[in-house]
Amino acid sequence: MTAPVALTPLRVERRALLGRLGPVAPRRTGSGFVRSVLTAARVGADGPRPVLVAGLAGALTDGIEPGDVVVADAVRGGPGVTGSPAPSTTPVPGAAPLAAALRALGLRVHVGPVLSVPSPVDGARRAALAAADPAALAVDTESAWLAAAAAGGPLAVVRVVVDTPDRPLLRPGTVARGIAALRVLRRSAPALRSWLDAVHHTHPPREITLAEPRSFCAGVERAVETVERALERHGAPVYVRRQIVHNAHVVADLRRRGAVFVDEVSDAPPGAVVVLAAHGVAPAVREQAAARDLRVIDATCPLVAKVHAEVRRHVARGDTVLLIGHADHEEVEGTVGEAPDDVIVVDGPDEAATVAPPDPARVAYAMQTTLAVDEAARTTDVLRGRFGSIGGPRREDVCYATTNRQQAVRAVASGADLVLVLGSSNSSNSRRLAEVAAREGAAAHLIDDAGEIDLRWLRGARRIGVTAGASAPDSLVDDVVSVLSALGPVTVGTAAAVTEDVSFALPKEVI
Repeated sequence: MTAPVALTPLRVERRALLGRLGPVAPRRTGSGFVRSVLTAARVGADGPRPVLVAGLAGALTDGIEPGDVVVADAVRGGPGVTGSPAPSTTPVPGAAPLAAALRALGLRVHVGPVLSVPSPVDGARRAALAAADPAALAVDTESAWLAAAAAGGPLAVVRVVVDTPDRPLLRPGTVARGIAALRVLRRSAPALRSWLDAVHHTHPPREITLAEPRSFCAGVERAVETVERALERHGAPVYVRRQIVHNAHVVADLRRRGAVFVDEVSDAPPGAVVVLAAHGVAPAVREQAAARDLRVIDATCPLVAKVHAEVRRHVARGDTVLLIGHADHEEVEGTVGEAPDDVIVVDGPDEAATVAPPDPARVAYAMQTTLAVDEAARTTDVLRGRFGSIGGPRREDVCYATTNRQQAVRAVASGADLVLVLGSSNSSNSRRLAEVAAREGAAAHLIDDAGEIDLRWLRGARRIGVTAGASAPDSLVDDVVSVLSALGPVTVGTAAAVTEDVSFALPKEVI
């Protein structure tokens, strides 16, 4: 694959970016179908290469203003060019990180298809194009044909809007809007340069290694399926106390299907169906639900329920329970609720060294299930050193899925330049995965989805590890692989730490 190239149809567009794209000097292609086709043929003759197309455009839809930026996730040749009923389409799967980089510059950015037609359109012709292709966001006269210059290599298309349906071309204000749009194009240069720096065009290909196991654990699968079955059985709305699992994408999907997420059971109407989330709840929550005559379906992870049972057992024997975990995590809140006067939260080795239970001879410990295994071990070592008779769980409380995923990411991170961990910021187990990877020496980042990949992370990164927290769907990993593949040649492999075959029965209320 040859070196990247930046293509700008107009002289003023080239001037706006000249000297701002690092070693890549923008090339003026000329406007329109014929010049674009000729340029694409010349540039693409050397084989696959990264191509950035940048310039001005017109909006096709309401809600896009002059000065807004459109990043194409597909470019289409409009009617009257290909001669076919369905216009030709070139996907641009790597749009999301570039859009994020542009937003980070304070620009207003839209992601969607860009339509190309042989000559500028306005008025009725613009309206007809919008009606024929309602998904298209913007129209220009070059992008669909310049895209061929990539010859299968990485492609990015960025257009700044000058005219809109209610502020058309050849009207007073067009010149001023054009000048303003060129300023926006100039402002976009750091993000465009980041894309050019991130695309991989040398040999060998980037290596992507997927950690195994990753993504949903048995407890999360059980919780999500519980809500899905409750919706099938009872219809919408089904109320869910807090997030069923700590992942924004899972919650958004269930919300679209009719789940209503509430902070407390008191927010659900009397008699409603309420699902309790995987993280568990204090007994007081169940009492509140009973008082409101709610139909409760308990999706608490069985491994969390085991920790609750351990706490009750220790407290019944007269012990103070030292709960290793993070006080602000929902799982810990629920566990503490089993015996608020007899549970002390210990957040790490430093607190373990100073905690002062009422009777040092009558103590036991339990753990939040989503901790980092190595840190949890250091904390228990401190407690055992201080309290020789301390009781503990029959088995370590850090769950099998947390342990397995940390082992897997540790193996991947040891040979990686960069590790991407899919998971929401409020997911404890996902945050721990990023911490474990960082301790192995890799640059590690927690991202909610592929759109949060910072292009600057990819510069010089040849070996990239990817994993997902136990509450993140594996489809997010697929999206990341797709985006990375759109930024240059890759190989994709798997590093397996252990095989999982754990499953949990669903609550009887939904079977």
